[in-house]
Amino acid sequence: MGTQNSGVQGRVVVITGGGTGIGAAVAERYASEGADVVLVGRRPGPIEEVAAAVGGTAIVADASDGESARAAVAQVIEKFGRLDVLVANAGGHGFNAVGDTDDATWESAIKVNLTTAFVMARESLPALIESRGQIVVISSLAGHFAGPNVAGYTATKHALLGLTRSMARDYGKQGVRVNAVCPGWTRTPMADAEMDEFMTHVPEISSREEAYGRVTRDVPLKRVGEPAEIASVVRFLGSDESSYMTGAVLLVDGGAHVVDLPTISFEHAGM
Repeated sequence: MGTQNSGVQGRVVVITGGGTGIGAAVAERYASEGADVVLVGRRPGPIEEVAAAVGGTAIVADASDGESARAAVAQVIEKFGRLDVLVANAGGHGFNAVGDTDDATWESAIKVNLTTAFVMARESLPALIESRGQIVVISSLAGHFAGPNVAGYTATKHALLGLTRSMARDYGKQGVRVNAVCPGWTRTPMADAEMDEFMTHVPEISSREEAYGRVTRDVPLKRVGEPAEIASVVRFLGSDESSYMTGAVLLVDGGAHVVDLPTISFEHAGM
């Protein structure tokens, strides 16, 4: 779509979970700079809508299933002849405390958040080795800290950082770079749903904007992030501009990770 020589023009970028939120923003960013964008997901509607909007390609596949993922990568190679960047973005399950998590819910969290990244990376690696390409894994601030009642999500987002580092160690010598992004609160459909749930427990909050304001009041930048802001970091990691980076984990969270929890009460007291 773009004409500038941006460093990603002509690259083939595969994005899992690209039908909404951060994944859709990543697709838009790469496409705007001339990359060939491929969206992979189980639900045809969302990925086809985003693909149509950005001039990309939609492939219906289950990123957690080896055979399905292998077929998706084969379609990419058949159509474009190469694969340069994999953005492992699919995820979103595991919202219970351990005592409230049954086996099926736990297995679902692992499958959706961790196995999707593992399987798509494994099936993409031969093509990425050939192109000396990049993998960008989307983890979360939950990959570093634990929120309440999100055991499966927290455990799998931590695991994604281990997967990132393992792949960086094993495949750097073959020219493949693997890095991770950990977003904080970002305005996505999943976060919107969490704000709606939050409002049911805090009656004085009457809008999503107020809810976002409340959950980010202790974040240094005092606001929620936008998907396009996360996409900018993903694009950087999935380009030659980050050519000496691998195994890195970038937190994109408005500064949330620098806050010392025991001192928050001092700030609220105006000290």
